[in-house]
Amino acid sequence: MQELKIGFIGGGNMAEALIAGLKRGGHAGDKICVSEPQQQRRDVLASQYGVQCVAQNADTAAGADVLVLAVKPQQMQAALGGLSARLKADATVVSIAAGVTTASLHGWLGEQTHIVRVMPNTPALLGAGMSVLFSQADEVHKQRTEYVLNACGECLRVEAEKQMHAVTAVSGSGPAYFFLLAEVMQATGMKLGLDEAMAAKLAAQTALGAGKMLVESGRSAEALRHQVTSPGGTTQAALDVMYEMGMPAAVRQGVVAASKRSEELS
Repeated sequence: MQELKIGFIGGGNMAEALIAGLKRGGHAGDKICVSEPQQQRRDVLASQYGVQCVAQNADTAAGADVLVLAVKPQQMQAALGGLSARLKADATVVSIAAGVTTASLHGWLGEQTHIVRVMPNTPALLGAGMSVLFSQADEVHKQRTEYVLNACGECLRVEAEKQMHAVTAVSGSGPAYFFLLAEVMQATGMKLGLDEAMAAKLAAQTALGAGKMLVESGRSAEALRHQVTSPGGTTQAALDVMYEMGMPAAVRQGVVAASKRSEELS
């Protein structure tokens, strides 16, 4: 896999996260090419990661074994103009643009193109991402995609493209839900007399610790919640109020709303 030539259309934050992960894993910079319209951004990526940077998308597409489409959904069709003729016959095309369906990508690049659609999330910037892929392409293209995605976190697959809406709602948008909870906890801690720095640290480190317990303990979220909740104690008092005020229902409705919005955007 480390011999693959990997191209990126777009040099934004998510592309940089993947590039950084690939470099950490030993992928050579001269086998990575990024097309990015902004000269300043090209200079940053070239100097920091030792990758090739060009201005034209066609130059990145030509010769790429894996081509990652890392542009905004509304820019996708324009970015793909003229690329189909430059792609290798066996190239893997990976889209990380939310809401852009495989049918649309095939329409712009041709039915013969090996498309893999991916929903990543922003913790990929720290190597802790959660990505989910859907593809009807051959196994080799899924494995190539997983090689790229595993460089900055975990990767799962779904068998039906419609499941990507739920994926978007749970993990794609999910970090914002946790940030909101931490934001509220910090603000409330300050109202209760903590200074800003301490309240922020307590909320952030608690989120980190809870996340590690979810990932590493092998226990369900429900089981861990019961473990930390003593009957009649402080945690029970807090949870009683949260249930009474409808917090679980609000979260459920919010996740469903995100899924519906994903359907509308696609």
